[in-house]
Amino acid sequence: MCGIAGVMHADPQKPVDPNTLVAMAAIQHHRGPDGFGYEVQKDRGVGFSHARLTIIDLDENRARQPFVSADKQLMLAVNGELYDYKRIRADLVSRGARFRTKSDSEMVLHLYPRLGLEDMLPQLRGEFGIALYDRHRDRLMLIRDRFGVKPLYWTEVNGTLVFGSELKVLFAHPEVPRRFEAQGLYHQLMQTMVPGHTAFDGIHQVKPGHCLIIERSHGKLQIRDERYWDMDFPLLEERGQERDEDFYIEGIRETLMESVQLRLEADVPVACYLSGGIDSCITLGLAAASQQSAVKAFTIGFDNVDYDETAIAQEMAQSVGADQDIMRLKAEHLYDNLVETLWHAERTIYNTLGVAKLLMSRHVNQAGYRVVVTGEGSDELFGGYPSFRRDMFLHGLDTLSPAERASWQQLLSESNQLFSGAMLAENEWRDPALDKLVGFTPSCLQPWLASAIHTPGLMSESMRDQIHGYEPGRAIAEALDGDMIRGRHPLDKAQYVWIKTMLEGQILTWGGDRVDMANSMEARPPFLDHHLAERAVHLPPSMRIKGRTEKYVLREAMKGLLPKVLYEREKFAFMAPPAHTDPKKWAAMRALADQYLSDQAIQDAGLLDVNGVKALFQLHEAADTSASTQVQLDAVINHMIGVQVLHHQFVAQDIPALARKRAAELGWAA
Repeated sequence: MCGIAGVMHADPQKPVDPNTLVAMAAIQHHRGPDGFGYEVQKDRGVGFSHARLTIIDLDENRARQPFVSADKQLMLAVNGELYDYKRIRADLVSRGARFRTKSDSEMVLHLYPRLGLEDMLPQLRGEFGIALYDRHRDRLMLIRDRFGVKPLYWTEVNGTLVFGSELKVLFAHPEVPRRFEAQGLYHQLMQTMVPGHTAFDGIHQVKPGHCLIIERSHGKLQIRDERYWDMDFPLLEERGQERDEDFYIEGIRETLMESVQLRLEADVPVACYLSGGIDSCITLGLAAASQQSAVKAFTIGFDNVDYDETAIAQEMAQSVGADQDIMRLKAEHLYDNLVETLWHAERTIYNTLGVAKLLMSRHVNQAGYRVVVTGEGSDELFGGYPSFRRDMFLHGLDTLSPAERASWQQLLSESNQLFSGAMLAENEWRDPALDKLVGFTPSCLQPWLASAIHTPGLMSESMRDQIHGYEPGRAIAEALDGDMIRGRHPLDKAQYVWIKTMLEGQILTWGGDRVDMANSMEARPPFLDHHLAERAVHLPPSMRIKGRTEKYVLREAMKGLLPKVLYEREKFAFMAPPAHTDPKKWAAMRALADQYLSDQAIQDAGLLDVNGVKALFQLHEAADTSASTQVQLDAVINHMIGVQVLHHQFVAQDIPALARKRAAELGWAA
């Protein structure tokens, strides 16, 4: 697990500055504190750099990246983990391959020339961002894992393609502009990003399951985006007759056990994150069953009883003999670390869970661990979120009588009251473009589309002018592949949209990689193994949500592993308490607002409108504002503070100078 960076010039004779490559590695030192390396193809205008976190093959000199193939034709830099590498390595060696390291990453140098790009990609199992330069074909390939667990950004400026694991890596290049885009600002303020986009002008993401191919032609860079994998739910007519329940249960059990066991492979100790949900409890249980020694389990505890899950987590830890470490957090202290969290998240966050996760990763690192197994992805594969249940029963059960439908609507209104305004909209929200594409507006997007009514009034006049007539729902709809949505069951559609928006843009960024790697902590989510996902898409909807039970097949597959209270428990989303629920936390938030949302700070940044910001606070504090609306407005306030902080960190601050300073402090030099 590391950080990668690099450049490719349209003019192959234009030299690559090694000092810039080193600075790009240094600015992401937190991703790879154990060493760095760089390589330049002097006559090709291509250069890579790499900051390394040692997980597999601890020999710093032998496994230092970027790798160059023995014939000098390939250059490689990898961020992430490639699983099942021992089997693949043995097969390659039997066919004559000669490895120079024990690193999992090196196998790319041997698979690519033997199989080619198209046939190599299915062999890559894991979480990764890969940069591979083929000198013979004079092409650069940027490859991102199937769900976007690992980040990978790119931009083209002045005939140069610049890429890196984080936005700040691109901004460390002196030619890359640092400015907000009006549409990007809009989406930061409403929470949900357009897939593949960022808040900053000209900065893109390699999409999950995609490969960006960059070649030179007549003095220009030719860039094409190719998808190699997607969550391909069957068409309704392809589903056919359902099999016996045991067929699905055994298939999920077998594949999940394999996925967990692969993610325990490391040359350093592996721990588990443990909340009170069944997902992290399952990963802990399977990890404990796969290891001889007691597994270390780390749990976050909140001082708000409505959001604290430590009691259930303790019961699970005791049931498998885990060595549990509980880190207890006070609500008001979360805002003390928000600014640091935003530096790493590089986007705004609606809930301070991201701060809690950053503090937890620091705690785990200080305890001597740098790898954890996590539960992310289970809800996405098995229908765990309340929004999925709403969409399934409101749009997927056309045979219900009016009385039965009314009964289900009552159930939906009663469940997950705690998350109304955040995970569920207070009132149904319809978007024409999404209705047309999906057949309905997915419930997961409704609270954020509802909050978007506040967004134009919060933006400065110059920014507001640029989004005149802009439709955020349409922008999201146009970024989704309709061929992967049309003709599917409503539950399939809802899960697909969540995976492309909320999972990649939120859970795996400020709830995952970015706050874990802030403290050099590699998080491995076994539920996001593509072999498991390819089984999950073929599950009948009734095996995912059966009556009142979500994730039915998973519960049944792991029934013997889970304590009774967990097996029977309804989904409880892991979140930090909203600011308005605690006077001390509200005061901590207001202190940050006084600093970053002052009239002068707003005018200096030029992003927000002073009167619009004040009006939103007044609405939040009005006596007739409902609790659900307050939850929604809490999120908007966090986003307003967030964009101001991001402007201070990435626009007002001289990032290239900061990167050079970091390199000097680390003693990293070309």
